[in-house]
Amino acid sequence: MEFKSFNNLYELYQSQADKFKDSPFLFRINKDKSTNALTWVETSRQINLLAQYLAKQSVSKGDRVMLLSEGRPEWMISDLSILAVNAITVPNYTTYSEKDFEYILNDCQPKGLIVSNNKLFDTVSSAAKKINYNFKFVISFEEIENILNINQLTETEQNNFTSEAKRKDPACIIYTSGTQGNPKGVVLSHGGILSNCEDAKNLVDKLEIKQPRFLTWLPLSHSYEHTVQFVQISLGAQIYYSPIIEKLLENIKIAKPHVMTAVPRFYNNLYNKMSSSVKKSSVIKRSLFFKTLELGGKKFKKEKLSVFENILNKILDKIVRKKIINNFGGNLKAFVSGGGPLDKNVGLFLNSLGLKTLQGYGLTETSPVVSCNPVDDIRIDTVGKVFSNNLVKIADDGEILVKGENVMLEYWHNPKATAEVIQNGWLHTGDIGELDSEGYLKITDRKKHIIVTLGGDNISPSKIENLLCLHDEIEQAYVHGDNEKYLSCLLVLNKNIKLHNTQIQLLIDKTNKSLPAIEKIKKQETEKRVYKVKDYVIYPKHGIGQIISVDKLTIAGIDVSVYKIEITKDKLNLTIPTNQQNHLRPLSSLNQINKALSILKGKAKIKRTMWSRRAAEYEQKINSGDIYQIAEVVRDLNKNTDMPIDQSYSERQLFEKAYDRLLGEVSIVLKISVDEGKVRLNKSLGKKIEEPANQSA
Repeated sequence: MEFKSFNNLYELYQSQADKFKDSPFLFRINKDKSTNALTWVETSRQINLLAQYLAKQSVSKGDRVMLLSEGRPEWMISDLSILAVNAITVPNYTTYSEKDFEYILNDCQPKGLIVSNNKLFDTVSSAAKKINYNFKFVISFEEIENILNINQLTETEQNNFTSEAKRKDPACIIYTSGTQGNPKGVVLSHGGILSNCEDAKNLVDKLEIKQPRFLTWLPLSHSYEHTVQFVQISLGAQIYYSPIIEKLLENIKIAKPHVMTAVPRFYNNLYNKMSSSVKKSSVIKRSLFFKTLELGGKKFKKEKLSVFENILNKILDKIVRKKIINNFGGNLKAFVSGGGPLDKNVGLFLNSLGLKTLQGYGLTETSPVVSCNPVDDIRIDTVGKVFSNNLVKIADDGEILVKGENVMLEYWHNPKATAEVIQNGWLHTGDIGELDSEGYLKITDRKKHIIVTLGGDNISPSKIENLLCLHDEIEQAYVHGDNEKYLSCLLVLNKNIKLHNTQIQLLIDKTNKSLPAIEKIKKQETEKRVYKVKDYVIYPKHGIGQIISVDKLTIAGIDVSVYKIEITKDKLNLTIPTNQQNHLRPLSSLNQINKALSILKGKAKIKRTMWSRRAAEYEQKINSGDIYQIAEVVRDLNKNTDMPIDQSYSERQLFEKAYDRLLGEVSIVLKISVDEGKVRLNKSLGKKIEEPANQSA
């Protein structure tokens, strides 16, 4: 397939439809677990019907059409119909609030609305009424009173559409969080998405699968999955849709996918569930599982296996890895992770078990993929090789810059914001990274103030912080949740106003009402601290750090004081505005250290709940930065044995993470070496260990 010959995405589809014709293409999974399939020919007919209707509504080049739906066959049909008449698709999240819709309607002025169900229609129509916005047409997938249903369309003429769009023409406007609150419409071109499809197809082709099966379950309004659908077209794939998240695992067994795309949260949950299941299994099964992990890990890291280990590893392929793959339908060749950073340990865990997991990197502004690990040389501590159609360089300050056809055309009607991120043709990603001689990219930090949750959602904290500060009771707000399941906030309250916790919660609830689901605050804390140079501080996500300087920066004409914090263990340097330092905490006092050590001596308090739930709680405790909570994790996961079968892989990972956090703080507060700190901790845990020579008092 020669991608350079296609002028637009609709031409790509037509080329594949002519090739595959009566082959099954789009699959609907029904409630009774049966499936209904549309062939390429049948799909083309439905695209033609809808395109005819759009043309009669005078939808033409440059017009915008809002598409609001969960993932289902009608989504792709609608998207391709819009492109067939040279118009621009505006995908929208089903979780958007009325205020979000008000802004988007005002911003891009869509001519019409294609919506799946009555609930979503009510939300967007209510928003439209508030701003006196009128759609020229509305069409639905399900029955809505007084609304034309897509199944009611009839063919009025034999007209096979031929899109006249060029590669540089806009294909879609995908709204993403802006740094100052309002979402920005990212305008992606036909050529940009085609460029991504070419590299992605070349990557999947190495799996050597004819007409691979995919299970689509991520929101198609997200640029990641939105582009994936065109990759699926280019592969001639069979596409199953799983709109109900709760039935995902059930639908995986029905679809039997060869490839699955997902966000880090999916893989984290999978990791926790598998670890929990192993813990409940017999000693023999656990031993086999850990041996599979061990040998698979060695092979993945390209370490040499002995003759016996090679033989054993092949046996484990059949009795362990095959069984695991069968739980995913039996066909699975690769997971692809995108939308946020994948935990290295989770990636190693999955790859060691034979679940090939490829981590990639990108932004909505890059259509969206910049790089991805190749199937034959995965380096889990990187986000893979830069796609061949992309150019990447590292700026003097470490920022990743991207150039190529895949870079967005603009932020819709926002030349100022566009000029801020695209300079001399290079897109400034806002991410800090390293690029090695083989083209592998590693992300080390984030420059711009955008939160990426475990679900792959990009959220502007500034928007939420500004809303919180509209309350007279709140002086400052700091929202965080990077690589977490949900958002939290730290508040500095007006010292002249006394508030109880319930009153603070009411303020949070009031703010949450105006926010979509992904931006709602789930937890808040109130605290105010001031720190000096050389002070040690605790940064919840990374543990202990030291303030190396307090500097002044000028940002957008405003002088801002910042802390420069060095996290030695993670080799990170953080910059935190002094008016946002409230999520930091000082080192514990001697009394607090002693109390933490006494916690280690106590009896483990393990809840009788599923391991996945307990693991999530342990992770939350570790990342809280609270020394008592961290000590509780160490106590509860401590095993006075070196036998691996007595502790699952995920237990060991969490234990070591909590232990290292506690060790670092104990050593500095007590002014002793790390080795001496280990002695103090291990004694409290009841471990027998030889004390180092020249131990301090």
